[in-house]
Amino acid sequence: MIAGTLFGHLKFPGTINSFSFRLLRNSSKMTAITQVSSNKMFGGFQKVYSHESTECKCTMKFGVYIPPQAEVKKCPVLYWLSGLTCTEQNFVTKAGAQRVAAEKGIILVAPDTSPRGVNIEGEDDSWDFGSGAGFYVDATEEKWKTSYRMYSYVTKELPEVINANFSSLPDKMSIFGHSMGGHGALVCALKNPGKFQSVSAFAPISNPIKAPWGIKAFTGYLGGDQSKWQEYDATELVKKYTGPALNMLVDQGKADNFYVEGQLLPDNLSAACASNSVPINLRIHEGYDHSYYFIATFIEEHINHHAKFLFQ
Repeated sequence: MIAGTLFGHLKFPGTINSFSFRLLRNSSKMTAITQVSSNKMFGGFQKVYSHESTECKCTMKFGVYIPPQAEVKKCPVLYWLSGLTCTEQNFVTKAGAQRVAAEKGIILVAPDTSPRGVNIEGEDDSWDFGSGAGFYVDATEEKWKTSYRMYSYVTKELPEVINANFSSLPDKMSIFGHSMGGHGALVCALKNPGKFQSVSAFAPISNPIKAPWGIKAFTGYLGGDQSKWQEYDATELVKKYTGPALNMLVDQGKADNFYVEGQLLPDNLSAACASNSVPINLRIHEGYDHSYYFIATFIEEHINHHAKFLFQ
């Protein structure tokens, strides 16, 4: 376990420490991270770290795959946002993304989906709200606003931690996610024009202000003023988007029960994109459901999609 001043990615070619840690000399930018686990994969390392989050006011974990290329040069970063009930482990263990990331030389980062252990009454009462269901918003309701700041955590704090501790290219980032995380990825890209080189999603909650999951979450985190909800709805945000190309890819399984039940609404997102001449590649796949089997099937195509823009 490493904490304090030693972290990141020390470069000692030809030694067992090639994927160890480098000393951060600028103490003003130091963020202590603690290694939780490390497993070699495809010539690189799949690691999990914890750190004390200033945004979420708790200990947060994230998974990071460090490709072999990071031993000798800085690499672009692809952020993954997971869905309801997930932790940093779901993507790490189920998606099968590391092989392609190793081939391309891309760092993969997968954070948790909410603050943990912040002792808010009711945070563990429901699977689709509270713990494991942060919805990638900055809560404004009194009960939740101190810790439930996943939007700022993902767009500000986590990239700062990654760029301070790993061999990353700070201006080469892309983002993707699944379900609630697909919603989060789209919102993060739309609200920060130019920050991410590309965005993609698997079965995203595309229009949460019209979906039961979104209505429940936004009411709890943001209150009853529905004008505030639109700030975290990809379908609403894309209608007024004026930034650089989003390079947007969305995959949806046709046998996804949540798609059938109206929780995801990708067609609303597609129509909103068309109304504002924002290109989107929406692909509907016969027979695929909402699971990681679906994600694992198309993960290589998504990483290749992002690689086109990360290496421009």
